[in-house]
Amino acid sequence: MTTLTFIQLAYNVLSETKTALSSEEIWNYAIEKNYVSTLNSTGKTPKATLGARLYSSAKEENGFVIATNDSPKRFYLRELEKNIDLNKTVITKQISVKHNYLEKDLHPLLVYFAKFYLNVYCKTINHSKSSKKEFGEWLHPDIVGCCFPIGSWQHSTLELSQALGVMNVRLYSFELKRELNFTNLREAFFQAVSNSSWAHEGYLCAAEISEDDDFLSEIKRLSNSFGIGLIHLDITDPDSSRIIYPAKSKDNLDWESMNKLCINTDFQEFLKRIKNDLTINEIHKEQYDKVLSTEELIDKFKH
Repeated sequence: MTTLTFIQLAYNVLSETKTALSSEEIWNYAIEKNYVSTLNSTGKTPKATLGARLYSSAKEENGFVIATNDSPKRFYLRELEKNIDLNKTVITKQISVKHNYLEKDLHPLLVYFAKFYLNVYCKTINHSKSSKKEFGEWLHPDIVGCCFPIGSWQHSTLELSQALGVMNVRLYSFELKRELNFTNLREAFFQAVSNSSWAHEGYLCAAEISEDDDFLSEIKRLSNSFGIGLIHLDITDPDSSRIIYPAKSKDNLDWESMNKLCINTDFQEFLKRIKNDLTINEIHKEQYDKVLSTEELIDKFKH
């Protein structure tokens, strides 16, 4: 039996249904037709992987088109564009979400997004664990992360890179906000700038981002000027979370800033964990923030 990639599976489903479907609807259809049995994947979260591959393919305009900006986002085949009636798009039941959630409730959502869309293992930084409280808010990011070559590189390649001292490890800094608008934009943005100076990439993340044209123009200008990326976290459909503006990646780490961050014991443990994992070429996933499933994340925000 011929094995399928995620993209091939999505193509087959959308070719048969000839309509626009969300990644979850594509996955459920594939289960009904038993297409998943031919999928070339051993991952534990294939539905999330399917969503990630579809978003990436649509962004690169490789045959898939995002139908609408609604959540959950739906996809159709570009080759069938003239035959797609978006008014007949399959509509799934809308999730009633609570609006009184806290900033800390977004942490698992970002951890999920970072793992499946950036291949980053995350660690939440508790500001109360800093030995100096007076400047901790602007010094520490909410979440830090690391992208390892472990698991994607051959052992011999890892050993040589370690011997040469050129391990391809990338460190990330994430500043979380419940919402972003003109009222808190500058404070939130420059807090992210301050908190991420030590890392290869820094991101400002929020669930509610103003759609005002002037606001979006200003945050784009700030992102281009200071290199801070912007991530939208979708509480109704975690797989629809996306990078609006990518961060500018830096080649070098700011060691002085990293040393200053070590006034926080969570950050100390994060650095120690990375060093230990690189030493034995094995990622101890249980030492990082737990990655919840899509269903668990959605349940957290239901009424």
